[in-house]
Amino acid sequence: MSQVNPKAGDGHDVEQDQTHFSAAPALQEHLYRSDGLLEVNPNGPHPIFELIRNAEAEWDAKLSRSSRTIEEAVAEYERRYKRPPPLGFDAWWAYVEEHKVQLPDEYDQIYRDLEPYWGMNPKDLQEIQSEWEGHADSWTIGKTADSPISLVNSTLPRKERGQHDLATGAYQVMDLLKDVEEFIPPFRAVFSPHDNPNLHTDFELKSEALKHAAAGTFLDINNPPPVKLTGWLSACDPNSPAWRDPIDWDGRASPQRTKSFIYKHREAMDPCLHPSLLLLHGQFLSHRKGPVAHRRMIPQFSYCPTLLHHDITPAMPINWVPDVLPRFDDPEWGAKVDERLQWRGSNTGIWHAKRTRWRDAQRARLVEWANMGMEGNLSVLRPPVGNGDGWQQRVGEPVDVRKARYAPAMLDVAFAGKPLSCAGEMCEELARIFEFRKPQSFKAAGQYKYILDVDGNGWSSRFKRLITSNALIFKSTIYPEWFTDRIAPWVHYIPVQVDLSDVFDSLMFFRGDLNGEGAHEDLARKIALAGRQWSLQFWRKEDLTAYMFRLFLEYARVMNPDRLNMSYVQVP
Repeated sequence: MSQVNPKAGDGHDVEQDQTHFSAAPALQEHLYRSDGLLEVNPNGPHPIFELIRNAEAEWDAKLSRSSRTIEEAVAEYERRYKRPPPLGFDAWWAYVEEHKVQLPDEYDQIYRDLEPYWGMNPKDLQEIQSEWEGHADSWTIGKTADSPISLVNSTLPRKERGQHDLATGAYQVMDLLKDVEEFIPPFRAVFSPHDNPNLHTDFELKSEALKHAAAGTFLDINNPPPVKLTGWLSACDPNSPAWRDPIDWDGRASPQRTKSFIYKHREAMDPCLHPSLLLLHGQFLSHRKGPVAHRRMIPQFSYCPTLLHHDITPAMPINWVPDVLPRFDDPEWGAKVDERLQWRGSNTGIWHAKRTRWRDAQRARLVEWANMGMEGNLSVLRPPVGNGDGWQQRVGEPVDVRKARYAPAMLDVAFAGKPLSCAGEMCEELARIFEFRKPQSFKAAGQYKYILDVDGNGWSSRFKRLITSNALIFKSTIYPEWFTDRIAPWVHYIPVQVDLSDVFDSLMFFRGDLNGEGAHEDLARKIALAGRQWSLQFWRKEDLTAYMFRLFLEYARVMNPDRLNMSYVQVP
């Protein structure tokens, strides 16, 4: 098992006994909270050493326990999900073997998405699905026993000249599945063509569905729980922090009192655990306190659900790239010359108007945080300085540094192009408030060692290209994706909180202070290269196909009235 060695200067794994790595006895432990955050103990070592070490060990363990035969895969499936795999699982396994798809057991996202529907009568599901096909702005793909997958229905607006074709995703899905569609049972699946999810969850309804799924019984869809007018909170457990901690819906999110870092990224995306997210992201701010939760669990696929939605997560190839151009657009780590953290993008993420809270949305806050308020200070954890023994040093309390000195030297963050998602005078006001620079070419962006990835109207579709680019990617998001169980923060990328409170601390750990003191560039290079390698090995077209193949095997089964006879039976 590979461990982090602070003395390694070449960026490669070094075999080392874990007891030798452990912090000196005088150092204390950090607090690993149940909400996915590590709370920093000033009397412990710098937490990033520990986060990297633990993440590498977990990733190595996940790889080593992967099923290697279909017998092992079936046994692991039954252990995790308490039922046999779906019909066609053998064909799916054959595809996995032929195309060397890794981590064949790590499809828990499909289970999380579909498990509530096991608590519903398939006839009810088919009725709901059929009704939802008529919902405005959707497209439906499907197949019969004898036909290929095709676009079987669309309620999209008529395509005008120059208008983006919202049905592009349908043809991308059909292309992904064309080599395996003969093994997928009949189904019909409704997709939303938009960036955002739209199926706000009722916690009580979903919990009842899951209870019925566990018991093998069916929810009465005609007697849903009482209507709730609590908006976003309707999706949260009544015992969660979102209900327990008062939310000032008209105020701004309160700053954190203690330093913290993400160690479980999915939990850190959950507004039920982190209610401040409801005041920090356009996905939630656009609807203020939130919409009324849906009265039914609707089986619809959307590009990027949040943890407050029950839209089903597909693996879409939008903006997918097999690689980036070497040398020209993608210099190797040592050839990248700019050590600032870079971000360029449009001001998407929320509609900008006098009545909306666009100033609190993720991208406006990012650009303001990086470029305004220079008269103030930044609270940062100083990176450990020493001859490779930083992991033995006490991290200490945060210190204040002058923002006017640090931000311009360490950040290159700006809007690009011209104001969007606005109208009339508001667009003019945005142009007065913010500097809109020229978009950067791939070649110019390729010079940065550190790049930030931030959500826009929905999930960031540029993450695939960024993580392939030999740069170290800092990722801020509220959207779990199809690959969230198949990637490791602190091994392949750096997770950062939506409030940006940990960005300077992480950046300074890797690149050092203004003079480069305390830099751990060997670890930065190691993670950057691991991220690129992960992209080339775990995010291929074949990996997208394997995910969608398995997703539709599962979906076809749960939607079928004869679902109990649609399981894979292993022949001795």
